[in-house]
Amino acid sequence: MAEKIFNVEIVTPRRTVFQGQATLIALPGVVGPFQVLINHAPLLTALEVGDIRIASPEGKETHFATSGGFVEVRNNVVTVIAETVEPVAEIDIDRARRARDRAEQRIVQARTTPGSGIDVARAHAALARSINRLKISGV
Repeated sequence: MAEKIFNVEIVTPRRTVFQGQATLIALPGVVGPFQVLINHAPLLTALEVGDIRIASPEGKETHFATSGGFVEVRNNVVTVIAETVEPVAEIDIDRARRARDRAEQRIVQARTTPGSGIDVARAHAALARSINRLKISGV
């Protein structure tokens, strides 16, 4: 029996992060996580910070950390367009830890120092991205 495969492309403004075939892709949708299999209905939706998981026809799983973006599913082609996407092997764990610590400090500083000028929403977003990287790295 032939594998039920489809094509996947993950791109950022800087590069194509992944281009290949898959039997499944799991994505962090803004309404909730979802999976795409072959012959999925056409779809265009937003993604949030989270894990993109691709199962290859050989049975290998690959994980990517994303900061959010969009996905289009059409005619057995899944295209992810995101500001940032990092394969798990490229995640710098020390950098992610430093980013997490810095974001946590900024959030505390904003709470304890009124008028500090700290963009709390931006600090929370940085915290979410760094925690996501660490989680996907298995740390």
